[in-house]
Amino acid sequence: MSIRIPRVLGITVSVLLILLILVGIIGVVLVRRPFPQTKGTLRLPGLLEQVDVFRDSYGVPHIYAANAHDLFMAQGFVHAQDRFWQMEFWRRSGSGTLSEILGPSALDSDRFIRTVGWHRTAAQELELYNEVELDVLDAYAEGVNAYIEQNSGRLGLEFTVLGLTGVSFDPEPWTPLNTLTYAKLMAWDLGGNRSAELTRAQIAARLGTESVNELMPPYQDGFPTIIADAVHEASLAAVPEDAFDLNFLGFGEGIGSNNWVISGERTESGKPILADDTHLGIQMPSIWYEVGLHCEPIGPECPFNVVGFSFASSPGVIIGHNDHIAWGVTNLGPDVQDLFIEKINPEDPNQYEFKGRWEDMEVIREEITVAGQDDAEVVNVRITRHGPIINDVIGGVEEEWSYGWQPLAFSWTALQPGTLFKSILMINTASNWDEFRAALSYWDVPSQNFVYADVEGNIGYQAPGRIPIRAAGDGTMPVPGWTGAYEWVGFIPFDSLPRAFNPAAGYIATANNAVVGTDYPYFISADWAEGYRARRIVEMIEADESITVEDVMTMHGDNVVVYAQDILPFLLQLPTTDPKQAQALDYLRDWDFNAERESVPAAIFESLRIHLVDRVYGDELGEQLLRRSRSDLSVALSRILPEAENHWFDDVTTPEVESRDEILLLALGDTIDELSETLGEDMSSWKWGDLHTATFRNQSLGSSGIGIIEAIFNRGPVAVDGTGGAVNATSFSMSDPYTVIAVPSQRQIVDLEYFERSLTMHTTGQSGHPFHRHYDDMIDPWRNIQYHPMLWTRGQVEADAEAQLTLTP
Repeated sequence: MSIRIPRVLGITVSVLLILLILVGIIGVVLVRRPFPQTKGTLRLPGLLEQVDVFRDSYGVPHIYAANAHDLFMAQGFVHAQDRFWQMEFWRRSGSGTLSEILGPSALDSDRFIRTVGWHRTAAQELELYNEVELDVLDAYAEGVNAYIEQNSGRLGLEFTVLGLTGVSFDPEPWTPLNTLTYAKLMAWDLGGNRSAELTRAQIAARLGTESVNELMPPYQDGFPTIIADAVHEASLAAVPEDAFDLNFLGFGEGIGSNNWVISGERTESGKPILADDTHLGIQMPSIWYEVGLHCEPIGPECPFNVVGFSFASSPGVIIGHNDHIAWGVTNLGPDVQDLFIEKINPEDPNQYEFKGRWEDMEVIREEITVAGQDDAEVVNVRITRHGPIINDVIGGVEEEWSYGWQPLAFSWTALQPGTLFKSILMINTASNWDEFRAALSYWDVPSQNFVYADVEGNIGYQAPGRIPIRAAGDGTMPVPGWTGAYEWVGFIPFDSLPRAFNPAAGYIATANNAVVGTDYPYFISADWAEGYRARRIVEMIEADESITVEDVMTMHGDNVVVYAQDILPFLLQLPTTDPKQAQALDYLRDWDFNAERESVPAAIFESLRIHLVDRVYGDELGEQLLRRSRSDLSVALSRILPEAENHWFDDVTTPEVESRDEILLLALGDTIDELSETLGEDMSSWKWGDLHTATFRNQSLGSSGIGIIEAIFNRGPVAVDGTGGAVNATSFSMSDPYTVIAVPSQRQIVDLEYFERSLTMHTTGQSGHPFHRHYDDMIDPWRNIQYHPMLWTRGQVEADAEAQLTLTP
């Protein structure tokens, strides 16, 4: 027996090794099977002529085609090659059909999306486009479908993983409707103030209307500009959580952007420099996909020669430059969403009152297929003249409408058919300021701050979009729907929307701050970003009259926490006998206000800010309302700090009356306790980057709870510089600190002297296939504020090409 044991053990080990090798081989095959063909020749039925696709060293494709049909068919094919699962996930998200593959876990979001009805509006939009525009949409869909047909069974690793769980399906053909529905998904994340409006209503219901402006203060005087009936708490409780937190481009808090354009009067070259970085949710793969679209030859039938950032779901370029102009965008943030409180007929729950008469609702039956369920879920969508009811009792008893809670109808400009896609194509071919503005006249939702520069040396700014004019009120709180007093009576005319052309200052900067002052004749929004990023960008531009591309790179990576300069003076003046507090105060006194990953005081300050908000406001608001409003409360806090005896500083749960200085030291004590527990007792070892990390998660499988699956699809955590109020806006939720939830999702610097010197980078990589070399090769350059060339000429492209694919009919 003693002789046989080693032999048996040896055989067993050998078998195990063989099995492990086989598993490894199978794993490698499964992982690599979806990798796209990027070299050689590939037949693509439907093409009219040959197309060349060069991929550069970062996997960015430049497509050269002889006609517009082939150009956009190839773009659809290339998008699908690298990102088809992302496209599938996004189209299901926008149409409310995720439950078909993800089961009951996606049912709440599907119910809400079917209620709001993005897919219904997108279907109406198809009727607004002309033959040329529809041809582009059709050609793009042809390219996506060619990929689906040629790659059945190897479309992406996500399909394989879902198949192992018993969820197997064949994707439906891509259609123009899928592209337009995706645009609604984008507009939802960027398009309104629904969360702020609901939060205001909750504050009013809990604390009274007088507290609303104190806790969600209006834009502060002196900061840069770019040029109600109460609702019952029971009614608000019936609003689905998705009305607050449903975001597909990322978490709502932190979504914004920076852009600026500097005229030649302030640059070393004498020509404009345009910079852009859009702040969207952190995810895997990146939201953006870089691409070059080149007609050869350029002419009336094929007028495109454009490079920049696209969405893998839509033809064209969203942010970039062509032969003549460059442009960038930030979110304008207008109030284009209103909630109307409806009065329901107690005798008929499908009727509502308007101006003293009962009107019939439109009732639409939506059926949702759910994986693992035999029967479809049914949603009866009720629509008034103001929009769909969003707090209907889904699956509940309709008669509950008779017992006092108030249906809230949702009005949103994106629920009216629009022409966004027409605008994108026109921007891509615009050659001057007038053509650029003409293109933006069709950009209805989501409203953006567009900055502009051209090769002639001009710079400009235009705010487009369909922004409502109200008969009364400002849209900041839910209003009665039955009176007719608060109806939308039109939209701000395009020629009356804010714009600037070659301003005397020699620059234009936007950072989601207020666009206009109080003298502007129309109401745009009450919910501007607080202006800290804009203040810092303006400071940096005005400090240098000979700005270079390298200077703009530094500006992109600026980590100065401007709001700390407003808060810390009140703390640093306080005496303390506690040695730990004294040590923390010494770190803060010596701080240069930079939130760099190695910084000790940055870690102390960001923790302090949260504890201070909680100490000041938590006793009155309660946890749920505090969770939803911490970001706004941080702004409110800076407004009341000069008032040492302001009533908000008192803790109403104690018999004493606390002052500002007492609360400041208590919050500092909370900070020290927290960081000592999480980072250790040695304060010198507290590093901001140990708290503030970025994890890039796959939207569908990245939070599965299964470690090996998350390891396959996710990347990170990695330490990052910056914070929410810095130009390098790596934002975190104050209610779930300190993990990054929104980031500069791309960075672009366009040199109008030589396009060849322009630079870009986005967050993760071009590929959506795990373990592909371009799946995560941008993460480190992105977090270290590095760039790759924004290739422009064919000579540049071919010199840097790592692969050439020839597509033939």
